[in-house]
Amino acid sequence: MAKRTAKLILTEPDTVIDLPVYGGSLGHDVIDVRALVSKGVFTYDPGFMSTAACESAITFIDGAQGVLMHRGYPIEQLAAQSNYVELCYLLLFGELPTPEAYRQFEARIRNHTMVHGQIANFFQGFRRDAHPMAILCGVVGGLAAFYHDHLDTADSEDRLISAIRLVAKMPTIAAMSYKYALGQPFRQPRNDLSYAENFLHMMFSTPCEPYEVNPVFAKALDRILMLHADHEQNASTSTVRLAGSTGANPFACISAGIAALWGPAHGGANEAVLDMLEQIGDDSEANIQRFIDKAKDRNDPFRLMGFGHRVYSSFDPRARVMKETCDQVLAELGNPDDPTLRIAKRVEQIALEDDYFIQRKLYPNVDFYSGIILRAMGIPTNMFTVIFAVARTIGWISHWNEMIDGDLKIGRPRQLYVGPPRRNYPD
Repeated sequence: MAKRTAKLILTEPDTVIDLPVYGGSLGHDVIDVRALVSKGVFTYDPGFMSTAACESAITFIDGAQGVLMHRGYPIEQLAAQSNYVELCYLLLFGELPTPEAYRQFEARIRNHTMVHGQIANFFQGFRRDAHPMAILCGVVGGLAAFYHDHLDTADSEDRLISAIRLVAKMPTIAAMSYKYALGQPFRQPRNDLSYAENFLHMMFSTPCEPYEVNPVFAKALDRILMLHADHEQNASTSTVRLAGSTGANPFACISAGIAALWGPAHGGANEAVLDMLEQIGDDSEANIQRFIDKAKDRNDPFRLMGFGHRVYSSFDPRARVMKETCDQVLAELGNPDDPTLRIAKRVEQIALEDDYFIQRKLYPNVDFYSGIILRAMGIPTNMFTVIFAVARTIGWISHWNEMIDGDLKIGRPRQLYVGPPRRNYPD
């Protein structure tokens, strides 16, 4: 039911168009412009900065107030009291599970972590120096060739089975991508480990010696996965929705999301943070201050990566949690002899105390801290976006499922044509 009506007045021709205005449970009201095309006009909004392409009950963001909620629960509370698997249940089903529902859901994920044996053959077709995101994108898209028994998107149980398969198998495929680059044998998942523990086991264990998962690292990884699980209608989620609107199978849709996430303007931000820290290089106080001054200089192209956010005009709520996790990981390592980590801590301190950054609300964001944590845990830079993709899989599949179960329409954006008018082919 529309809250009120907006009037669009066109001067040529002289026309008044009534448009309904709707309000959600939180956030801005929206003007329904679907009737415009019947009047011979439509809206122009590059980057969809002012356009709601769907309605969703999954995630809410208030960038001005630094609020991020999943199904109504603040991310700070979820990060402190929940875990990634429970968050997966919440995003997918809309409510927190009962203890028995959680046990069953967790067991279903744990028992689907193995991949078909022939999938290992896919990896032989990639060069050893292939970027793991290229491998992940290809292999995930190929899952439809192995798990085509439950691809009826109109069947809710089929959609759930596909969702569980994707969430369960993504860490396995990600770890295989890492092992393949190293030339090490793939490690099979272990059902006695938690989701994050299992991921670390598949990444770092070898047949040569026992491997004990560090509980601090496992908790940190679980938090990283939680904090990246969903973030409303971002570029990769919108890509998954657009691909899914065609009726494409969920594996193809998630592969499309991975491709979108691979873009450096989206999923590569924490990798860019490490590149920046390595560019600074020298951890001396004078050198770090020199780069801080460069960041303040409008005429200098150098920028502090990992500060500020397109959505948040205040502190990124995920960054507060990630900073705490970062401190825990670095404390576990003692005093790591890594100049890059020392530079990061000093840059953070300066930026949090400097009026230039405070006035412009350029606070460290989630990518600044997650890159430091992953590096401290021994995860190479080219795996950062892969881990982001593992985390975001549940957000993608939840949005895909919500769209399929709702008022599904194939996506078809309009355009403002600026090419030549009609002309005849020369005789």
